[in-house]
Amino acid sequence: MGTFEVIAQHGNHEEILFCQDEKVGLKAIIAIHNTALGPALGGTRMWNYKTEEDALIDVLRLSKGMTYKAAAAGLNLGGGKAVIIGDPKTQKSEGLFRAFGHFVNSLNGKYITAEDVGTSVDDMEYIYMETPWVTGIPKDFGGSGDPSPYTAHGVLMGVKAAAHEKFGTDSLKGMRIAVQGLGNVGSHLVKYLHEEGAKVIVSDIDQARVKYCHDQFGVEVVSPDAILSVECDIQSPCALGAIVNDQTIGKFKCKAIAGGANNQLAEAKHGDQLRELGILYAPDYVVNAGGLMNVFVELEGYSPERAFEKTRKVYDNVKRVFQIAKRDNIATNIAADKSAEERLETIGRLKQRHPGNSNRAFTTLREVNNR
Repeated sequence: MGTFEVIAQHGNHEEILFCQDEKVGLKAIIAIHNTALGPALGGTRMWNYKTEEDALIDVLRLSKGMTYKAAAAGLNLGGGKAVIIGDPKTQKSEGLFRAFGHFVNSLNGKYITAEDVGTSVDDMEYIYMETPWVTGIPKDFGGSGDPSPYTAHGVLMGVKAAAHEKFGTDSLKGMRIAVQGLGNVGSHLVKYLHEEGAKVIVSDIDQARVKYCHDQFGVEVVSPDAILSVECDIQSPCALGAIVNDQTIGKFKCKAIAGGANNQLAEAKHGDQLRELGILYAPDYVVNAGGLMNVFVELEGYSPERAFEKTRKVYDNVKRVFQIAKRDNIATNIAADKSAEERLETIGRLKQRHPGNSNRAFTTLREVNNR
């Protein structure tokens, strides 16, 4: 397909910026999906895409997802995302990220970036040298650093909301909770669940991570092939997306699914199928919004205490989705989209009556904080 055909297939984006600097090997795309609620915020992913079309499709899909995540989280932020085409293990350089920072700066605060798959806090520091429109910068610069503890804390709140909805209590003591994936978010979640008194079952392809969690928290370990079919109260996917698919959906032996992985449903129909099976699904982009909440606090002037307090709102946001699903007799993934779309429409109309007010106030705040 041609570039314009790909863009047309993936919704109405406000702006797409193709970025290239041959001297430093930069090829990147910034996609701004929607700024009805405020400036677009979303991380920069560095990945060795097979084709430029693959990169374009990914950034268009991810930026739209950020719009819904911010809206469902109740934040005054829009949705955006960026991808850098390249191998994050071999092609990173100061020049590449500073050149990318120039492109971010050219958008004058309409897009705010952050770390994502393939990028790190150190990379954000290089971008920060060229633009104030970056979050997740090192704590020495007044930033929040690694967002994974906050993402994981938000996931914990989503797990507790699912437990309350399904079992009538948000106490996790004695509950069997399976965590698939022990990366930064998954390993922090295991710690939180252990502190809550849950009986945790884990899996990961990285045996060093498995050993660490076993030694530190006494978790039960199963193979990656067995984790989705293990008997438990709640499944918490924190690895790859599309884990609920035609092949796996009949294997689940849990009462609820609430995890930090993105795009857990391979297709929207799987939300209806989980509902028919009596498995409560806490929509992923509502559950994993803690990291976004954390960097939003960074834009206001960072306080870790306020960031953790913000992530507690994931509980209420997930419960609201469950209420909409029951009210309208629909699957929870559809209810989450409906909640986000209602807020986008309401605030979008307000913005049309008072154009530029919310973005201008936000921009001024960020600029003041960086003087």
